[in-house]
Amino acid sequence: MPMVTVSISPVQAAGIRDAVDHGGYASSSEVVREALRLWDAARKLAEYRNDVLNDDDRASGGRCVADMFADHEAERRRSA
Repeated sequence: MPMVTVSISPVQAAGIRDAVDHGGYASSSEVVREALRLWDAARKLAEYRNDVLNDDDRASGGRCVADMFADHEAERRRSA
């Protein structure tokens, strides 16, 4: 497995040591690996949300739901 050296704050280092000392993780490497998995998942979720929101914006002409609903209601009243 490749080795990487990173700098973290003393508070972060203490948090990692605390997590290992209290049995949440077997090693500091496990803490960092889980943190990276969570970071990657959050990054992918943000990409997905941006893609979905951009698709919705294109479909709605960039208008918000409230504006579209107001237009719908106005049209409904005109038709009644």
